[in-house]
Amino acid sequence: MEQPSIIQQILQYLYIKKKNSNAPHNMNIKFMHGMNRISIFMFLIGLILIIFKLLFKH
Repeated sequence: MEQPSIIQQILQYLYIKKKNSNAPHNMNIKFMHGMNRISIFMFLIGLILIIFKLLFKH
C-alpha cells in the first residue's frame, strides 16, 4: 500500500481532498485529525502574522 505524500495528508485533514475510502474508521483517528487540523490552522495564522509584521514594519 502506497503512503500518501505530506501535501495529500494536509489536504485530507483540511477536508479539501477526498479521504481514502480504504482507511480505517476509528474515533481516535477522527480526534487525531481534528487536532492536526487545529494545529495546521494555528500555524498558518501565525505564519501569516509574521509575514504581515515583516512586510509592514515601521
